[in-house]
Amino acid sequence: MSVDLATEINLQDELILDPDAAAALFLEARTANSFAPDEISEATLQAVYTLTRMGPTAMNIQPLRITWVRSAEARERLVAHMNDGNKDKTLAAPMVALLSYDTDWHELLGSTAPHAAGMAPMFAENVEGRLAMAANNAHLQAGYFVVAARSAGLAAGPMTGFDNAGMDAEFNAGSTHKSFMVVNLGKPNGVIDRPRLHRLDFDVATATL
Repeated sequence: MSVDLATEINLQDELILDPDAAAALFLEARTANSFAPDEISEATLQAVYTLTRMGPTAMNIQPLRITWVRSAEARERLVAHMNDGNKDKTLAAPMVALLSYDTDWHELLGSTAPHAAGMAPMFAENVEGRLAMAANNAHLQAGYFVVAARSAGLAAGPMTGFDNAGMDAEFNAGSTHKSFMVVNLGKPNGVIDRPRLHRLDFDVATATL
């Protein structure tokens, strides 16, 4: 029988977070499909990004790029490229973030990693490796983004069900950005769509060598 990790150990004894913070960020937070109608301020979005950017990435490359989709006109353009099951909830969300990664992150090494700036020409030639680093680290930053949103009192609904090529033509044309995720954001409304799905137990998902 599956036993929740929190019942196997005294979780709070192992954390530096207070119980309310642990609950808000992890234990009680849920993927959201609907939200309270409150508008999300620019200051809140800046706070979310400020926390997101502090998470570690390889060589501090920070490839994540965020397009905040607030206006009704931009929202309609975005939803046109989403899978049908994701359209209505995205139209209704107070804020939507289109997450992309910059394939030319190496051009900013002089700023993000001055100690590695001399490696920029190597990455310019190694397109395959550069793209893999961009995608891997941007997905890592997407995890930070969700936790940062929760830290700001928001609920998040991340999705990958959309036409990436169409989304890029719509929002990233003429840039070196490639879309990979859409995240709906808003204040929690207390609606739980279904019971929380099972999380893998410690002894299933981890090994000690």
